[in-house]
Amino acid sequence: MSDIEGDRFSARAARYARVGARVGGVAARMAGARLTGREMGDGANAAALTAALGSLKGPLMKVAQFMATIPEALPPEWAEKLQQLQSNAPPMGAAFVKRRMQAELGAGWPSRFAAFDLHPAHAASLGQVHRATALDGAPLACKLQYPDMKSTVEADLKQLGLIFALRRQFDGAVDTREMAQEIGDRVREELDYEREARHVALYRDILREGDVRVPGVRTDLSTSRLLTLDWLEGEPLLSFKGASQEERNTIARAMFGAWWRPFVRLGIIHGDPHLGNYTVFRGEDGKAAGINLLDYGCIRIFPPAFVKGVIDLYMGLRDDDQDLVAKAYEVWGFRNLKPELMEVLNIWARFIYGPLLDDRERAIAEGVSPGQYGREQAFRVHKGLKEKGPVTIPREFVFMDRAAIGLGGAFLHLDARLNFRRMFMDALGDGFDVDEMAARQREALERAGLSRPGAGS
Repeated sequence: MSDIEGDRFSARAARYARVGARVGGVAARMAGARLTGREMGDGANAAALTAALGSLKGPLMKVAQFMATIPEALPPEWAEKLQQLQSNAPPMGAAFVKRRMQAELGAGWPSRFAAFDLHPAHAASLGQVHRATALDGAPLACKLQYPDMKSTVEADLKQLGLIFALRRQFDGAVDTREMAQEIGDRVREELDYEREARHVALYRDILREGDVRVPGVRTDLSTSRLLTLDWLEGEPLLSFKGASQEERNTIARAMFGAWWRPFVRLGIIHGDPHLGNYTVFRGEDGKAAGINLLDYGCIRIFPPAFVKGVIDLYMGLRDDDQDLVAKAYEVWGFRNLKPELMEVLNIWARFIYGPLLDDRERAIAEGVSPGQYGREQAFRVHKGLKEKGPVTIPREFVFMDRAAIGLGGAFLHLDARLNFRRMFMDALGDGFDVDEMAARQREALERAGLSRPGAGS
């Protein structure tokens, strides 16, 4: 490992100082607000936090955007502001890209490509993507990690703990410690491109339907910090907002299947619902035919028992079986729930499961903008938890709800109208058996070279 890639103390200390100064300033501001009787999540504090994190860019900004999509991670005012952040880290210049590529593939790296564009096609918070051409003429996407990301991530995650601690200090209705641990574990995983390559192999194995395309991995051109994939041609999802209802429904149906089929069959979800992770491909008739699924850094693998809890919660709500609902929440990781607390959580559960309970063609929600999807329900839940809480949010909750909100927002952008209940039941198939799913999951993970997680992994 080159010295520009290691978890260097100097890089970590410098980042920690910068992040600490910005976040510490916001903390002091909030402490002052508390003394004067103002709310922690008021507009001025939210604006100050957004400005501090937005100026830092990098992983902490990615985490901030991530937190804004999780109900109860932050006060509503914070979430609204943080959703406006953009992952627009300045790209590495051509000379630096050459040095980085040499560090990963050696001095003769240009000879391993027919062409390589030194200007990135996309720059994000952890790395950037370059277009290239393989020696056999195939188009490629080379995802190249920025230097010092391990140092940067560790420094930023320490400050993430401070942000969550602020939340607990000023608002004890929600204990977010498990949530913070989950976010940290997943962000660290995103730095391991060899693991991401195995995730791609996993999804190529399980998504064989024609409406979802998964790229192939070029292992000979990949390392732990360089991931080379087939370039999948497609168009931005939002460019289809004005397409026919049929095309918009086709796109939404493919997105629904790409998320729910792996989950109910294998306990695996794609945990990053960012619209940039999808493009749309057209069929021979020129119409939208399905989606390209592009990024696999954030994949969550759940124990089969947890998947049963998710399905049991659906069944309990459908059949008004409160004993089954209570059992499902316990499997999710919620502990010692009083009936009044469970009813508060049911506000959120009925919102998320609502389209799956309604046997008709419908929009995912009515009269709601994509950016506000779930905000009213999250506010009602928070108000109820203040009165009847506190409650600890289990780590398993994080990616389930993040993905649900992300998918719902995409369906609203598309104004899709589908029978979500029938699609869910089709994904579920003949029913759910924990042992059968455990066997399927084990076999799929072994084929992809991944280990099976334990509870809470």
